[in-house]
Amino acid sequence: MHAFSHQSLIIRPSSSLNRISTMASSSLVLPSVPLNHQASFDAHDSLSLRSSSSVCFGGLKHGFRRLNLDKSRFSMSVSVGSTTAIDDALFADYKPTTAFLFPGQGAQAVGMGQEALKVPAAAELYNKANEILGFDILDVCINGPKEKLDSTVLSQPAIYVTSLAAVEILRARDGGQQIIDSVDVTCGLSLGEYTALAFAGAFSFEDGLKLVKLRGQAMQEAADAAKGAMVSIIGLDSDKVQQLCDAANEEVEEAEKVQIANFLCNGNYAVSGGVKGIEAVEAKAKSFKARMTVRLAVAGAFHTRFMNPALSQLESALSATEIKTPRIPVISNVDAQPHADPETIKKILARQVTSPVQWETTVKTLLSRGLEKSYELGPGKVIAGIVKRMDKTSPIENISV
Repeated sequence: MHAFSHQSLIIRPSSSLNRISTMASSSLVLPSVPLNHQASFDAHDSLSLRSSSSVCFGGLKHGFRRLNLDKSRFSMSVSVGSTTAIDDALFADYKPTTAFLFPGQGAQAVGMGQEALKVPAAAELYNKANEILGFDILDVCINGPKEKLDSTVLSQPAIYVTSLAAVEILRARDGGQQIIDSVDVTCGLSLGEYTALAFAGAFSFEDGLKLVKLRGQAMQEAADAAKGAMVSIIGLDSDKVQQLCDAANEEVEEAEKVQIANFLCNGNYAVSGGVKGIEAVEAKAKSFKARMTVRLAVAGAFHTRFMNPALSQLESALSATEIKTPRIPVISNVDAQPHADPETIKKILARQVTSPVQWETTVKTLLSRGLEKSYELGPGKVIAGIVKRMDKTSPIENISV
């Protein structure tokens, strides 16, 4: 989320019916976060969450291959009356070889998107986005000004579109389609999870953009309602950062308390919370042997309880959006696991804005499961830097725009 941080399946029956689960009995264990079901969803802001025409990154349109699964796994869906239950553990045993990784808020930079002008399919994504957003997003990406592009409301859709444009730029490259076809796992940092889901065919480009637009608006409103801040702590492990947070919290009131919001990699963690709490963290950091602290240019305390007001809007928007089982595993920021059940994906996307980002665990898991090559698609090189911090030998290529 920032530069330092932050088909319903038609299943053939098999003998392994013990793997069948209902949407209501998903094995996902989520953090206990109070959900506000009272706030209403602004239908105007949603810009209609179902589109009549869509750009499809998943499925057969671009010749993507589906994940190869053992035949015994084809027992995860069964029709019960008019409903279809999807086993959320469909991707539990995934074995990654090639990954697409998508950046989050903070990766944006004035000038991004220029390469898209050279590739018609990439430029067309910006044209489609303009219709949904009501303004020229490519112009903002290329020309700024920086203050405008950095705003939560604009940076989130700008990064989403630019990252998917990078997919089209890669596709146009010699051998690019073969690389895309080889991808068998994807994930994204915070906002980037939406990009990853769009790439994996869980929802259309247009529906994803409408969700991202609303997400940015809801997070900005939540930030305006409760003033918070974020700071990146450089040079400490996660235990030390937690101790630093605990020490800071002893000096501030409950409303100002802080917590680790982004687990990026050892030596780089972001802390979110009230402004006074963040100031206490900064004041104490050197005594805990932190190399440095960097106050982040974000609107508020993302990935904490400070974002609770955004939950109801996201829940309503997600419930009105058609989400399908992804064609390949998409790793969640909330629990570093892939999910197959569309209803579970909706719930976890809503809670993502109040839950710490588990990026460190995600990358470690991919590497431990045998990941051979990864690609960072979109603006910036933050993700590549994190991967290299964890494993210098792991190949990763940037597809910038």
